Amino acid sequence: MDIGNIMQHAQQMQAKLIQIQQELGKKTVQGSAGGGMVTVTVNGRGEVLAIAIEKEMITLKDAGMMQDLLVAATNDGLRRARELKGQAMGKLTGGMNIPGLTDLF
Repeated sequence: MDIGNIMQHAQQMQAKLIQIQQELGKKTVQGSAGGGMVTVTVNGRGEVLAIAIEKEMITLKDAGMMQDLLVAATNDGLRRARELKGQAMGKLTGGMNIPGLTDLF
């Protein structure tokens, strides 16, 4: 393989990465805690888009529990977003795990 082919493949991969980034920004996953009392919506790029809290939780006087549930739901949503990203990257790499590639976006 000559350097021209390598550069062409690199440019194609970069274009595919940009496309995957855009697609992941449009996809959402939800994380939840407390049996669905707290739900966090995260896009495929790992950005928290929304937090929903059941009314029963809002009147709860235990702020510590509310905070714990928010953290748990957020972490669950972010974990699901990483999984979504991993699946999308697997399509690009043909299932090969390339260290650091998912950290590009």
